[in-house]
Amino acid sequence: MHERVIVAQQSLEALQQLRTRRDKLEKDRALKTHQEGICEELKTAFGKNGVPAMIIETALPALEATANDLLARMTDGRMHLRLMTQKEKVTGGVSETLDIEIADELGTRSYELYSGGEAFRINFALRVALSQLLARRAGAHLRTLFVDEGFGTQDEDGRNKLVEAINAVQSEFDMILIITHLDDLRDSFPVHIVIEKTGHGSRVAVR
Repeated sequence: MHERVIVAQQSLEALQQLRTRRDKLEKDRALKTHQEGICEELKTAFGKNGVPAMIIETALPALEATANDLLARMTDGRMHLRLMTQKEKVTGGVSETLDIEIADELGTRSYELYSGGEAFRINFALRVALSQLLARRAGAHLRTLFVDEGFGTQDEDGRNKLVEAINAVQSEFDMILIITHLDDLRDSFPVHIVIEKTGHGSRVAVR
């Protein structure tokens, strides 16, 4: 009889241990299920249709407006761009994208069909607008703007409009540096850093 009691007590202890282990496993499973749910929510939130898409959607109107303001100054209002975030699929429905739609007095056409001078103005407008947007969002101030070449692709009127656009945004920067090989542009800017090659190396002069 005593032996049976001992065996029964041992069985009860084993069952209790199993019950404790089962409870722990169930808690672990519930925790992992909860964590998996959070991971899925984060995956959706930071996927292409989540937070990044929301940021792009809220940033694009300001980026588009600033770029169009600059582009209008450089083209006498002839050119206008639009940033598209969706396009229709051949199979139906829409897909997420980021396309630039550019129009002038001849209508809307792809970026590749614009001349080198026109493409440079589009690039300049978008890059300055993007730099200003990023600086504002970071709470920073853009200190320096570099414009490396590009003037050679412009006719005389195009160069004048580009200079006007640069002068129009100069208050946004502490310094604007224009790099060019065109001597006739020097008088468009107040200070010149001239680099001359000599037989003894390059010389730098500020005029």
